[in-house]
Amino acid sequence: MSRRAETLGGNARKSALPGGGGPRAHSIAWPIFALVIASVVLGTTVVFFVTFNGPPPGNIRSREAAVATMLRTGKPPSDPGGRMLAFRTDEALPAPDQPFRPDPAARRTLSRLLDVPLDQVVAWSMRPDPDRSGFGRDFILAWHPNGRGPWRIVETPRPLLAPWHLKTLTAMLLAILALALPAWIIARAISRPVRAVARAAREARAGAALPPLPVGGSSEVRDLSRAVAAMHARLAAHAEGRTTMLAAIAHDLGTPLSRLAFRVEQLPDAARERAAADIAEMRAMIAAALSFARDENADMSARIELGSLLDSLVEDMREAGAVTLRDAGPRAVVRGDSGSLRRLFANLVENAIRYGDRAEIGWRIVGREVEVTIDDHGPGVDPATVERLFEPFVRGDPSRNRATGGTGLGLAIVRSIAARHSGEVVLGNGATGAQARVTLPLA
Repeated sequence: MSRRAETLGGNARKSALPGGGGPRAHSIAWPIFALVIASVVLGTTVVFFVTFNGPPPGNIRSREAAVATMLRTGKPPSDPGGRMLAFRTDEALPAPDQPFRPDPAARRTLSRLLDVPLDQVVAWSMRPDPDRSGFGRDFILAWHPNGRGPWRIVETPRPLLAPWHLKTLTAMLLAILALALPAWIIARAISRPVRAVARAAREARAGAALPPLPVGGSSEVRDLSRAVAAMHARLAAHAEGRTTMLAAIAHDLGTPLSRLAFRVEQLPDAARERAAADIAEMRAMIAAALSFARDENADMSARIELGSLLDSLVEDMREAGAVTLRDAGPRAVVRGDSGSLRRLFANLVENAIRYGDRAEIGWRIVGREVEVTIDDHGPGVDPATVERLFEPFVRGDPSRNRATGGTGLGLAIVRSIAARHSGEVVLGNGATGAQARVTLPLA
């Protein structure tokens, strides 16, 4: 690792997280713990409130007196025993459906309360119990005075939501609403620094300064920020070391390649041409490898008008093959390195000409992104193997013939450049053949 790389890593760590500065960090577990405890306390308080403000416990004597009063007068009594009862009349008393069944014990109790013969009263309940005194929890009681007129009926109402249910549900809803806002605020406060670290990691690029990392918050977030800063420094050092190594290899290979080029001049014409082609291929592979590595250190801050770049590229590449610019799209300004973007689109155009005879370029604005398409007129690509084409040293043509394919780094360079510009490249099939689609964010 070079001294510059070590300095870069140290500076990144120092600038992102001042060592030991700021207020004392707290654990992310404390806000979560506080939220849980507050939820339990408030939920328990609501349960106690509902329990102690509900209807009073049932009283057998009070309920019996309320039933007798309602049957005699047809009006609910003022005491609590009659609040959960309903009164109605009916000319013909229908037999209630299951689970109600005749209740002899309740019938005898009703006859005693009204002081009437047993044949003038009927009683049903959901769970008849011959040993019970009084009425059950759910019942239907009826009295036919002297066998004349309509039946007088007293029953326990069975609505879908009784007042008790509504009170409980209302209290629960209020508790949820009371918890929702502070819970959301605490959850956002917990997740905000984590999202900031994730955004910085997503935007990190080799050769560029690491985006600002949160310096406060919980100890876990600070540890994560330090780890991301250290990881970025290691990756930057690795990228710089790789570029340095490739540059050194290219420089060292240049001298023996020049000697070989001088010596092949003494060979017969046929052999000299083949040897010169091999040397040219080696130089092209070295240059492609250097471009693949050096693009990572490009300046990404410039504003570029993409339409002008593509127009200039088409003019410069017309001699290489049939390349056309379809109807010019709208003005699209992106941020990045013009040389890298030009290399990206040049590689795609060269592939289109090599494998599909011609290239057609067009672009359009989609939301906050610009989408550039390069179409050819070839046989297309196999969707099952298209992802492998983006791997280094993998070519669409399996042969190693320079006349039908390149070094296998073209699409790998394309995807690498697009990723550094926060974009993506997709290779598929269009209306005329293969289609490469490049998406870049607008500046």
